[in-house]
Amino acid sequence: MTLTPITHPLLERAGVRHGFFTREGGVSTGLYEGLNTGVGSKDDPAAVLENRGRIAGWFGGTHDDIAACYQIHSAVCRVAEAGWKGERPEGDAVVTATPGVVCGVLTADCAPVLFADAEAGIVGAAHAGWKGALGGIIHSTVAGMQALGAEPSRIVAVVGPCIAQDSYEVGADFEERFAHHDPGSERFFVAGPTADKRLFDLPGFVLWRLEQAGVGEAAWTGDDTRVDAARFYSNRRAYLNGEPDFGRLMSAISLG
Repeated sequence: MTLTPITHPLLERAGVRHGFFTREGGVSTGLYEGLNTGVGSKDDPAAVLENRGRIAGWFGGTHDDIAACYQIHSAVCRVAEAGWKGERPEGDAVVTATPGVVCGVLTADCAPVLFADAEAGIVGAAHAGWKGALGGIIHSTVAGMQALGAEPSRIVAVVGPCIAQDSYEVGADFEERFAHHDPGSERFFVAGPTADKRLFDLPGFVLWRLEQAGVGEAAWTGDDTRVDAARFYSNRRAYLNGEPDFGRLMSAISLG
């Protein structure tokens, strides 16, 4: 089966190679069936390496061209001048102005965000779970691109497949934490099935963060990872199903 990444008109218009990769086209089996790229999963490391190599090959490179952080749900953005062949630096976003570098992030319900300033020749990728989104990973990524010469108003950004509001039940304390940290964010919560539960709109919140950071245009692909087991891995779905682990999806972008 071939790779079938989701692409978006905003990034296609920018002329950059990009993809929000699904489970399709990989060699992992069992619980991880498909294109699992999670180095931290309990999958066969050889299968994970092959899957990552297939993604790099889709971009015209090898797995040595991939720059993807050891993700820690932070606001840390790294600059990559080449792929990271050895130990991955900690962080949750990577930006580059170097053609051939494949900026990637791994997710399994968190929001992957791909960025491009076509005029400046700068791209980036961010991993935005609720903690990173609240803590500033979007602003850090935009600032990292600016340091390389990008202009926020020229940047286009796309939020990829992630857990959608109808699937994302959280405690009421979540809403209180967001309201305290960022007044106005209450609008991304609606009542849950019980009085102490809420449903959180992660992609909506990330789009708001992109707006706050001055990004020129942004969109969400509209895909909910929790409900589509055929195409996406999902931490929440694995938990609800009592599964011991889950695969990770890669979203990546390159200047070619």
